[in-house]
Amino acid sequence: MPGTEPLDLQSIVDDIHHELAPRLGEGKVADYIPQLARVDPTRFGMAVVTVDGSVYRAGDAEIPFSIQSISKVFTLTLALGKHGENIWKRVGREPSGSAFNSIVQLEQEHGIPRNPFINAGAIAITDLVLAGHTPREAIGEIVRFVRYLADDEDILIDHEVARSEAATGYRNFALANFMRSFGKLDHPVEHVLGVYFHQCALAMSCVQLAKAGLFLAASGSNPLTQHSVVSRQRARRINALMLTCGHYDGSGDFAYRVGLPGKSGVGGGILVAAPGKASVAVWSPGLNHNGNSLLGSLALEMLASRTGWSVFGG
Repeated sequence: MPGTEPLDLQSIVDDIHHELAPRLGEGKVADYIPQLARVDPTRFGMAVVTVDGSVYRAGDAEIPFSIQSISKVFTLTLALGKHGENIWKRVGREPSGSAFNSIVQLEQEHGIPRNPFINAGAIAITDLVLAGHTPREAIGEIVRFVRYLADDEDILIDHEVARSEAATGYRNFALANFMRSFGKLDHPVEHVLGVYFHQCALAMSCVQLAKAGLFLAASGSNPLTQHSVVSRQRARRINALMLTCGHYDGSGDFAYRVGLPGKSGVGGGILVAAPGKASVAVWSPGLNHNGNSLLGSLALEMLASRTGWSVFGG
């Protein structure tokens, strides 16, 4: 348990990078999306942005990567802003205990996805974000929102990744058509998935991602920009969902090992919030059997241990 002395976060981040260096390349890249299969598996980046605005980084922390399902945190935040608590009529708040793209569970639960972070749930959320917009407008709104959160106009969508996902996303088309058959999508499947594939193809570096997630560590406001993003209560609730559902059916293990709200993506990134302390992003493309970054998860476990930041105590 760290004492009262201030943490040397740069040394902690550097040490984690150094200790994991011999293991770079472990895990399996997400080869079912052709563009992601081309990513160098030995990449590793880590960035910590504290609520006082300090930035600590190691490795490939400035190199953009495909954030994939981490984008679901940002679209959930947008949907809550547009529709409030009404979104919970369309999607649940419980851990799934099934694969992130399970069709069986969706059928059993009559087209209402278990939570907003599995694929079906995120598609339902994207449908809500699309309300009143063309797909192009909705994509623009998502990009503008993420740029606003990170205070960075350089954040872009990787259109090669978006095309790659659209060409191979048969399971997502099945999930969306399934929900449409239950009357749970308001917009045409092609429109919803067009937006969904583009949001998942957002390319961000660890530093950009940590800055974009800082509002979750700082009670709903970004202390770097003084922007108020969501209420304190809403930030707390988004964090709760990230803790219980943010890592697919590995969420319980991540809570056990790391003890911080987080959201992973199959691009190898993970965003976590240490409430009142910092926002952290890691990137290592090799995934474990649950589809979460193998070394990224380990790096965050080491960080939580050395800082005492776990929400369950040091």
